[in-house]
Parts: sequence; C-alpha cells; structure tokens
Amino acid sequence: MDARLNVFTSPVAAKAWKHIIAAGKALGDSTLPAATRELVMLRASQINGCAGCIDMHTKDATAAGESAVRLHLVAAWREATVFTEAERAALELAEEATRIADAAGGVPDEVWANAAKHYDEDQLAVLVTQVAVINAFNRLNVTVRQPAGHYQPGQH
Repeated sequence: MDARLNVFTSPVAAKAWKHIIAAGKALGDSTLPAATRELVMLRASQINGCAGCIDMHTKDATAAGESAVRLHLVAAWREATVFTEAERAALELAEEATRIADAAGGVPDEVWANAAKHYDEDQLAVLVTQVAVINAFNRLNVTVRQPAGHYQPGQH
C-alpha cells in the first residue's frame, strides 16, 4: 500500500510541515512528562483512526519504557486502573479537544478544571498544543492514507 500523496515532494507543503514537525519537537523540552505526551498522542490518534501515528507512538512509547498493558488500555482509559489521576485528566482533555466538533461550546469547563488541578499553566499550554499538533498529523496521514507498520522507534 502506498500513500496517495507525498507532501514532502511539494515545496510549499514540505515547508509548512517542517514547521509543524518543529513545533512537535519543541514540546519535548517542557516539564510535561514524556509518558503523558505519548499517551495523549496515542489516544488522539486512536480516535482519528490514524494508523501511522498509532504505529509511531506505540513504538516510541515502548522504546521509552512504557508498559504494553498501559498502551493496550489507552483506548479504554476510563475503565483502566493503570493510569494516574493526572494522566486521566490529560487523556480526557485530549479526547474532548480531539472531538471538539462533537460538543457545542468545545471543551467543557469541568474537563479543563480537572486538568488544571494536575498541571501548571505551562504544562497545560504544552498539553493543548500537543493535542493540536497530533491532530494535524492525524488529519494529514488519514487523508493521504499513509501506510503504517514499518516505523522504527526514534525514526522521526
């Protein structure tokens, strides 16, 4: 299976994606735990059906020491007991922000307040930006039907 389009062969698209990739990398310099970032990216990618990002983030998280049990349970995090309250708040915020079109008024105040109990302002900014960035990647990959399965940890 091949992707419908390679956006990196288009000078304009490649230039735009270079900046989005750089934005994602900049978020790694924050105090938001890397494990939380990976869980959030995985959950948004599951919601959006982005096989390429699911492939990447499960493999990168595994390489960083994340357990298989936690990765398998991300899709059912509400019923799982393996996530901290802070991680649960981040996953809930990621879901609401990813499904923003499903709720009039966007992310509910209660969801935001719960996340704000666990994360400082800088971490909240990173969390929101991470969700926005992964959603951008998801939309690109799903639209062009980017194949999955061959990603190697740390490749990007």
